[in-house]
Amino acid sequence: MIWLILGLILFLGIHSVRIFAPSWRDAIIENRGENAWKGPYTIVSLAGFGLIVLGFYLGRADADIVYVPPDWGRSLALMIMLPVFILLAAGNGPVGYIKKVLKHPMVVAIGLWAIVHLAANGDQFTVSLAAAFLVWIIAMIVSIQYRPATEIPPEKVSVRGDIMAIVGGFVLYTLFVWKLHEWLIGVPVIV
Repeated sequence: MIWLILGLILFLGIHSVRIFAPSWRDAIIENRGENAWKGPYTIVSLAGFGLIVLGFYLGRADADIVYVPPDWGRSLALMIMLPVFILLAAGNGPVGYIKKVLKHPMVVAIGLWAIVHLAANGDQFTVSLAAAFLVWIIAMIVSIQYRPATEIPPEKVSVRGDIMAIVGGFVLYTLFVWKLHEWLIGVPVIV
């Protein structure tokens, strides 16, 4: 469990700088340039993510059961994860109408991911992981309310961004259901 916790601290910690210390982040970018922030941010994020995967992989097999999830939890997760992958792709690709309307599709995606994983699993590792991300998402949503709104100019929005998000999300979803989830996490999606 220690690797999972350490990974969560690193990953969510670096991703929380914008929530809890935005002026420090902005000062680094202003004084040293964007790469001075992005380099360490990427390294800490990847290290944290790697530790999360390692900790989850090592500990989940003999994890204690916190609660028994409902019978419909796995079916719900299978259905909701397709839109989650589409939203993740929309948040990271060219601007489409999905991103314009939702403003923060990745935040919505991670929140949905956490909720459906709590509905589908009751072991201590999944509960710890999903609950940590859900608490972080709530903090992120609150912090977004206090940031100045950024409007996306209409000329930057295209259907191409939505098509890329839908195709990319569908491909990622298919790969995760097929083998990637089992390979990364050690648990097959469909048992």
